[in-house]
Amino acid sequence: MSWSDFYLLCFLVGFSLSVVSFLAGAVHLHLPVKWHLPVHGGHHGGGGLRTGGAKGGSHISWFNASSILAFLAWFGGTGFLLTKYSSVTTILVVGFATLAGLAAGWTVFQFLWKLVGPTDDPLRHEDPRVEGAVGVVSMTIRENGTGEIIFPLGGSRRCSGARSADGKAIEKGAEVVIERYERGIAYVKRWEEFVSS
Repeated sequence: MSWSDFYLLCFLVGFSLSVVSFLAGAVHLHLPVKWHLPVHGGHHGGGGLRTGGAKGGSHISWFNASSILAFLAWFGGTGFLLTKYSSVTTILVVGFATLAGLAAGWTVFQFLWKLVGPTDDPLRHEDPRVEGAVGVVSMTIRENGTGEIIFPLGGSRRCSGARSADGKAIEKGAEVVIERYERGIAYVKRWEEFVSS
């Protein structure tokens, strides 16, 4: 296997798996198999950033799949182009390809860190009160069942599981008021019922 073949293989693996990853997440493409790697770098690895303080928050590993795939694609693409269309020595091609891959991986990591930033921390006791907040049902609340609501809190939009306070069904799009919040579930009442009572 020549260097150009190696770089081309890296590019094809990184790019094709990035496309599959995008389709699986953004377009909800479901694959016929469930893949699970025996490594858990994102859960147990020492590297990464915790975005929510000492007691909680989101953790993003330095070596996440998206950053690794971006590194592979750019490392392979840059290396392939330099070996095919330039007269640069092999060691310089490896250096330039590595720099391009690191820059791409770092860019993707920065994007992910901003996406799962400090504003996505779980609610804490000292946060603004949830009770009395007005929200909209985003997933129908079934009779004696659970649905989902979206409501503003502390200058940002929050999402929470929700149940009807009286056990009745509430359709998607209905405006509701949170009466109480227990164990991550908001107990809600229709806005009309809340105002009339």
